[in-house]
Amino acid sequence: VGLDMIAIPGSVKTSTISGIIADEMAIGMINQKTTAVRIIPVIGKEVGEVVEFGGLLGYAPIMPINEFGCAEFINRGGRIPAPIHSFKN
Repeated sequence: VGLDMIAIPGSVKTSTISGIIADEMAIGMINQKTTAVRIIPVIGKEVGEVVEFGGLLGYAPIMPINEFGCAEFINRGGRIPAPIHSFKN
């Protein structure tokens, strides 16, 4: 469950990648499931191009990323809490 082997442009800001990871962590916490994120920033490639990983890994198109700035949210710090199981019936 999660985002697996998604190629994105290498020009995407690190705070945007951190925001994507934080979103996936929040989804996992709410759904009480383990999630994973494997996003691959590909330097020198733009949206619509294709990156070849080689061998059995195949290829992936470079996917567009919303450029909405989330640096302010990420720079606040903090943590996503573990689910509290004692509130369930």
